Amino acid sequence: MIPLKSAASRVVTPRESGENHRSGRIGWLRASVLGANDGLVSTASLVVGIAASGASAHGVLVTGVAGLVAGAMSMAAGEYVSVHSQADTEAADLGRERRELAADPAGEHRELAAVYVSRGLELAQAEVVATQLMKHDALAAHARDELGISAAQAARPVQAALASAASFSVGALLPLAVIPLTPLATMGFWISAISLLALGGLGALAAQIGGAGLARGAGRVIIWGGLAMAVTAAVGKLFGTVAT
Repeated sequence: MIPLKSAASRVVTPRESGENHRSGRIGWLRASVLGANDGLVSTASLVVGIAASGASAHGVLVTGVAGLVAGAMSMAAGEYVSVHSQADTEAADLGRERRELAADPAGEHRELAAVYVSRGLELAQAEVVATQLMKHDALAAHARDELGISAAQAARPVQAALASAASFSVGALLPLAVIPLTPLATMGFWISAISLLALGGLGALAAQIGGAGLARGAGRVIIWGGLAMAVTAAVGKLFGTVAT
């Protein structure tokens, strides 16, 4: 329950009362975690596969850098297009709702009251709530309660694209940093081991921020990351052997 200072004073917002909800983090958290996870898994898998093929350390490094640049740009472009499509859909829905409010406010009031009835309010209470919320901000009330569009979860294409590209690059830098520090003979092992440890930490961190279980968050990314590296190492070994 949101605390009140007194019956006559203003309502204290959740932020002012110290409540810290995680839903506002969904947009940037999803893009950042996806980007860092993809950067780690794809770059580590790529360089492990190239190392297993018998390439030189320089060749492995160049391949990894190319993978970082291409992957970051791909993540940014894909995230921008995807989230922009969501933003376009939201804008179209809001435009339609704005026109409907102007053309038939009484009908929109009944529609909003019906939403509150479906959520458990008595009809009389629902009509009062709908009246008050529409008086305050009719479009915002319909966007939130009818369309499910809120400010915390609104699509932000540029933010998502930049977060994805930056986090992908950060994730990809770790396996690249291992390359000049290890001999070629054991490079694949060290890249895999360090990347899997980092993936576990990333999964646990994402779980903690999102309020989920740490072990589950870490375990699922380690399993899938390990599988990706194992498959690409096997492919690199196979084709490297064939080539020689």
